[in-house]
This record gives sequence, structure tokens and C-alpha cells, in this order.
Amino acid sequence: MDASRTILAAEPFALTIERLCHQLIEAHDEFDNTCFVGIQEGGVALGDRLVTRLSEILGGKKLLYGKMDITFYRDDFRTRDKPLRANRTEMNFIVDGKNVILLDDVLYTGRTVQAALTALNHYGRPEQVELVALVDRRFNRHLPIQSDYIGVTVDSLDDAYVRVEWAEVDGEDRILILADKE
Repeated sequence: MDASRTILAAEPFALTIERLCHQLIEAHDEFDNTCFVGIQEGGVALGDRLVTRLSEILGGKKLLYGKMDITFYRDDFRTRDKPLRANRTEMNFIVDGKNVILLDDVLYTGRTVQAALTALNHYGRPEQVELVALVDRRFNRHLPIQSDYIGVTVDSLDDAYVRVEWAEVDGEDRILILADKE
């Protein structure tokens, strides 16, 4: 990992989460008829953090939050060299007529979000879907997908890999760019 560079360290990382929370509050007020859906795995880490902080800001309000696995909705799941490991989906609600805030840690090619939108259809027809991405790699899109709320934008045209580390798992919050995926 000697070819890595920190894009966001712990303090600006926390400020970025706080800013995203306030942008969401400005757009959705009390989050009536709104639900959050974290895309496994990175979007769930982001979702856990955002939903917890939003609840604190809103005085302990309970927000509707689900965790969705999209493994078998991906357009490349049959072309992998090794078997994929699915995560658990925890969606005990339908999204019919709701405003859905879809959460992912890194928006790269757009294929993960496409798979998530397809999977979301199994839970009803949402009124609206918005996307929150902690990191937007805007010059690497394969599909016409963009985020409504962005934590940080990384302009990288090469094969560099962006990794988001979370204090709960990795010991500290930070975003790294690596020369190669480990």
C-alpha cells in the first residue's frame, strides 16, 4: 500500500458526513414518506452513519432504513473468475409511493446503482429515487447515472482504486486512492 494517497482524513471525513446530513434535511425536512436504502456493503456503512447522525440531529426520530444486496442483479455476476458472496438483504418495508434515498460509498461506473435500481423494483414502485454517494469518480462512468448528493469528487482517469475506510471496521475514517486494488 505504499502507492496510496489519503484523499480525506478523519476530520474532513466527519465534516463531509455532517454536510451530507444537512443537505438531506434541507431537501427532505422531516423525511416523511422517505426511506433510506443502503447498497451492500459500502452503502450500508454510509447508511449506518448517515441514518444515525440524521436521527440525532432530528431529536431521535426513527427513520425508515433498509439494507439491500444486489449481487445477483449485477450484469457481470456470471462473468467473475470466482463465486460471488452475497450479503443479507434487510428490507422489511415496501417502497411503493415513497421517496427513496439510495446510498453507496463510491459511484464509479454506475453498474452497481443500475443493479440496485433493478433490485429496488422488487419492493414496489417508488415515487422518486435519489442517490447519495460519498465518493463520485465522475470520469469513469459507463452508464448515464449521477449522484444527487456527493461527499467528495475524485477526478481520476486511470485504474486507481478508491477505498473508503470506516472507523467501525478499519479503525479510522478515511478515503484513500490506491494505485492498484489490493
